Amino acid sequence: MHTKILTRLGDNLVVHVTNNMKDNGTSVHWHGVRQLNANEFDGVPGVTQCPIAPGQTFTYRFQATQYGSTWYHSHFSLQYADGLYGSLVINGPATADYDEDLGTLFLSDWAHEPVAEMWELTRKKGAPSLQNGLINGTNTFDCSKSPDPSCIGNGTKFETVFERGRKYRIGLINAATNGHFQFSIDGHNITVIANDLVPIVPYETQSVLINIGQRYDIVVEANAEPGDYWLRGGWQSECSANDNPDNITGIVRYDANSTALPTTIGIKVGDHCGDEPLESLVPYLALDVGSHDTIIEEEIGIAINGYLLWTINSSSLYLNWSDPTSMRVYNHENIFPTDYNILSVEASSLC
Repeated sequence: MHTKILTRLGDNLVVHVTNNMKDNGTSVHWHGVRQLNANEFDGVPGVTQCPIAPGQTFTYRFQATQYGSTWYHSHFSLQYADGLYGSLVINGPATADYDEDLGTLFLSDWAHEPVAEMWELTRKKGAPSLQNGLINGTNTFDCSKSPDPSCIGNGTKFETVFERGRKYRIGLINAATNGHFQFSIDGHNITVIANDLVPIVPYETQSVLINIGQRYDIVVEANAEPGDYWLRGGWQSECSANDNPDNITGIVRYDANSTALPTTIGIKVGDHCGDEPLESLVPYLALDVGSHDTIIEEEIGIAINGYLLWTINSSSLYLNWSDPTSMRVYNHENIFPTDYNILSVEASSLC
């Protein structure tokens, strides 16, 4: 599911989601979108809504108060890892000029088994090394490396065509379950113009570090010698393992009729899980948010005791799909504090 939703800054979105699955509930989360006065449409089952039952329809309603490239995805169990997601593009001003918008480009890791079938092993032994990665939902794979008898290996590389002298906008999205990428295009520099729906002062770089769930809007100028170039989702091996990290590639062509495989050489891929340098990520609109001296230290961990449990400072949270937490808060139920980990704060502290 890679259906694109295109809208404009200030538009009111009304999205009807029908669950046609036979046995599973579902929900849709609008990643990074501020749900001001629309909390019930954030799409997190057990927090803001009950899952959408099979055969039922739920309507999401919210206003686009930010702009740039982002995505929507299922927030129910493991569904998005099998591809239940798509792009959400909110048009607004750009901080650098470009000639053509090529749309969004998804980077993801990929397993050849349904993720639900892998869960039993994962919860006992931790996250496995996935077999491959995808560029916009497609890639090739050598089936001689797979014990799966149903592997047929008929995939294709993602391709796009550049015209020399033109500037192209691309919305990068990391939709992986366990993969961090260092995106690059051989022979081309990248101008970064937005990060996670925040327009930034443009900066030029050879590559972009993009972690799980992050989004970057970039502009690439087609100023290389005409030819065929590898587009690379460089795998960050320090963060997690992949069986074919060097195969997560697409192709940029200057001739739409070319079928040749590129022979270009890419940059050296790092081996860390960091973000882009903080000093590079400067919001285009400067806002004075004051200063605060309080430092909060948190320790994030994973407990494996028959199942996986994410914790912050050894604490997790309880979700009841049939009784969403935000509704319990709205009804003034006494859940402060309990396993729900809801904290009561003074309204003045939020101003």
